[in-house]
Amino acid sequence: MRGAEVNRKTNETDIRMTLNLDGGTREISTGIGFFDHMMTAFAVHGGFGLSLDVKGDLEVDCHHTIEDVGIVLGKVIAEAVGDKRGIARFGSCLLPMDETLAECVLDISGRPYFVINGAETLQIGSVGGFDCCMAEEFFRAVAMNSGLTLHLNIRYGRNAHHIIEAMFKAFARALKQAVVISGNDILSSKGTL
Repeated sequence: MRGAEVNRKTNETDIRMTLNLDGGTREISTGIGFFDHMMTAFAVHGGFGLSLDVKGDLEVDCHHTIEDVGIVLGKVIAEAVGDKRGIARFGSCLLPMDETLAECVLDISGRPYFVINGAETLQIGSVGGFDCCMAEEFFRAVAMNSGLTLHLNIRYGRNAHHIIEAMFKAFARALKQAVVISGNDILSSKGTL
């Protein structure tokens, strides 16, 4: 089974995360109910095993907790894919959720880059203690710390819960495609990623 564990402690957060790309149990506790729901959706729709325990400075707000989980998820993804030998490398998903349509396209390239379109609908408001603007911060942190080229497009939607959940599920399904073992080569003309 391909997996990794990362522990990260700062003055703002204490995070323990284990990710298994090939499945396993799921135990998630971030202190933010909606974020637990999103991380569970990520694990379920990606077919990943995920253990996540977070102690964050929620008395300040949710920012440090959500962004730092993104940092750790990025690091654990990078460690779990290793030298990237044999993986499909690319993944994409166009995912509907009621009135929302979200798209994720990614490349496990080793070159971190993040693009998001349509996030202006998420700049205000919150869902269950999760500030909507943090969705963008979370995915940026994942991309920068995993070496993913990550493009997220919110094609349309009105309900913030649906938009954010569609983003997490689309990301999970695209990542699931990209980490599939499809051979023994490193898919790069350079011979390395």
